[in-house]
Amino acid sequence: MTVNISGTSLTIEEVVRVARQGEPVSLTAEARQKVNLCRAYLEELVERGEAIYGVTTGIGEYARVPVPKELGEELQKRIIRSHSASVGDLLEEQYTRAGLLLRLNTLAMGFSGVRLELLNLMVEMLNRKVLPVVYNKGSIGASGDLVQLAQMGAVMIGEGEAFYKGERLPGAEALKRAGLAPLTLSYKEGLSIINGSQLITAFCALCCYDVGVLLKTAQVASALTVDSLGCKEGPFEEELHQVRPFPGQLSVAANIRQITQGTELMYKRSYQDAYSLRCIPQVLGAVYDTLQYARNIANTEINSAGDNPLLFPDAKKVLSGGNFHGEPIAFALDFLGIAVSEIANLAERHINRLLNPKLSGLPDFLMEGKGLNSGLMLLQYSAADLASENKTLAHPGSVDSIPVSADQEDHMSMGATSARTLVEIIKNTRAVIAIELICGSQALDFTDPGQAGTGTRAAYQAVRKLMPFLKEDTILYPFIEKVNKAVAEGNILKNVEEKIGPLK
Repeated sequence: MTVNISGTSLTIEEVVRVARQGEPVSLTAEARQKVNLCRAYLEELVERGEAIYGVTTGIGEYARVPVPKELGEELQKRIIRSHSASVGDLLEEQYTRAGLLLRLNTLAMGFSGVRLELLNLMVEMLNRKVLPVVYNKGSIGASGDLVQLAQMGAVMIGEGEAFYKGERLPGAEALKRAGLAPLTLSYKEGLSIINGSQLITAFCALCCYDVGVLLKTAQVASALTVDSLGCKEGPFEEELHQVRPFPGQLSVAANIRQITQGTELMYKRSYQDAYSLRCIPQVLGAVYDTLQYARNIANTEINSAGDNPLLFPDAKKVLSGGNFHGEPIAFALDFLGIAVSEIANLAERHINRLLNPKLSGLPDFLMEGKGLNSGLMLLQYSAADLASENKTLAHPGSVDSIPVSADQEDHMSMGATSARTLVEIIKNTRAVIAIELICGSQALDFTDPGQAGTGTRAAYQAVRKLMPFLKEDTILYPFIEKVNKAVAEGNILKNVEEKIGPLK
């Protein structure tokens, strides 16, 4: 399947397919027409001798310095060279591909003034899997993700480095082996490659997708816990949530009812369950609502013109502004990091209740032979470590700002920090959910899997395909790794939804 690039219709799911599955892309005819129209307008302005930022002037603090049009190509090349300054670890392929895709999409809107040849090269780099060497640090989330996007641009001009068929090569050689030729940049093209927040938006899009899978799996794990502990029905009934109708709360309560449908284990208690159990819809529902907010921000930014200046051929205007600023994305990344941390906080409390015999009514640490056996005691230790680390990672990156470029660029979103920490929070939380699934399945073996709800039983069976019921102490980390991998790949969720239908 080919993903069509129009500048206005790219979805998060399409970003995932191109970034992770390598689906090919193509430009729509409408996008080609808009790009050509805008380019013609830019060339007209240059010929008239108009002063245009980054075209016939320097950039940043040097915006006041004129640059003769005869040096236009040299200026664009030097912009790429001077900005190729990322540091840190090698950026994962999925983020590099997604960043290149999103920059292609924003240029396809036809407001940047670049030539169609540049977009064609970006299309072919994606389709032929030429992967620029980019590092994960150096962006401050305003003026664009300059350093990383510049290193992508370096390959386009035959410089820098790139991977091709797994081999790290000089940029020119990687292009050559892929049957491509480097481009000599023309007016504004170097600036247009780098001037946008497409890398942190790539993180936001991919993380939104991952959190969607994780949040549904967390609801499966929560349902397994409440079913195995025989929790009450009332906290999940529809009438309760209709009178406080947050969309996420309604959805999560409905999902718990759907997963536990048919249970003969729940609703046995006559007293109220702990907050971590009866407030699952309120807590995970708030995460759901936060995810919808972040998805809306990501979808908007994916299909927005993040460049400066922007050209409007129909209105005969060139407007300089700040559409490259990453503040909306930084907020979404930070907010999502806080929300995902709460998934882990809730799950850790579930793990504690499953393991503590005074709270569960089950064998100590879910294993007979206490004293000789420690059971699953140490699983909570690992979960506690991860949940605690999340609390540090969830500090918002966007509350910081350090001025650069001689104070011309004096407010930054720091969204790249938010992006990196969100990735770690998601990884940590997946592992906590894997641990809850392990503990919930062990608990269910002490009650009766046959009496569990249809979805609960499906989750239990998915875990039991990966590990057995544990009768005595054994090395635990291989089981954590297996279940964690299944959570990350969506296999636990898939197994449940195959039995009960899609969750909300």
